[in-house]
Amino acid sequence: MEMNHERKSHRRLKTPLTTAVIGLLLAYFVTAARAGEFSVTPVRIFMAPKDRAIAVTITNEGDEQLVMQADLYLWKQKPGGQDDLTLTEDMFLSPPIIKLAPKSRQVVRLARLNNAKPTEQLTYRMIVREIPEARPASQDPQVRIALAFSIPVFITPPDAKAKLDCTTERVSADTVKATCENTGTGYSHPTTLVLTRNTGEKIASDESGGYILPGIKRSFELKLAQGNIPGGKAKLAATFADNSSQTYDVIFTD
Repeated sequence: MEMNHERKSHRRLKTPLTTAVIGLLLAYFVTAARAGEFSVTPVRIFMAPKDRAIAVTITNEGDEQLVMQADLYLWKQKPGGQDDLTLTEDMFLSPPIIKLAPKSRQVVRLARLNNAKPTEQLTYRMIVREIPEARPASQDPQVRIALAFSIPVFITPPDAKAKLDCTTERVSADTVKATCENTGTGYSHPTTLVLTRNTGEKIASDESGGYILPGIKRSFELKLAQGNIPGGKAKLAATFADNSSQTYDVIFTD
């Protein structure tokens, strides 16, 4: 089970550009792209059924005013592991609109509205979005890029636990597909999958990772940098966000 490691995480210019914006950038090479810079603490929210509320701190790390909007989504996953988000009012966000002066911070409270103790783990995502239209007008010909930060929220009964089972399949000479299914009652979060020979020699790995909610099956591709995946016995090691690990025996035919 993943533990709560509170830390700050900066979000910079990573949002995909639209076709219109790409056209502008190609036409005007001297045009700069502007985006706010902010941090959120914690980056994962863990609540017990008895908890009524939790505080999230948003900090404006930049030199310009930022206006942010916070929304809460019910977080489910489709059969292949893709996120399925639905706007919800299960919890109360205060304030939902955050105005931050340069180098300032604001505390947002996330409060439960239902006093009933859940019988299964509840999963949400709190998404904090920058509202670039609210920035002061500038005469500089700059493209404004809005950033967003998605924070997983877990409300977990004491007996909810993940149970991850992984199988492997060689899909090409140099690629193995690892399919992992969470048959437990709590989320699983593998961050790294490594395929090794029984001698410990590394064969292939995948470091993309991802959450796997209960009842969900998700696949990862492990590709060898050079050569082919050898036949014989091997081991697949999954490392999780809390630094725990689990190993699975693997056999590949020649």
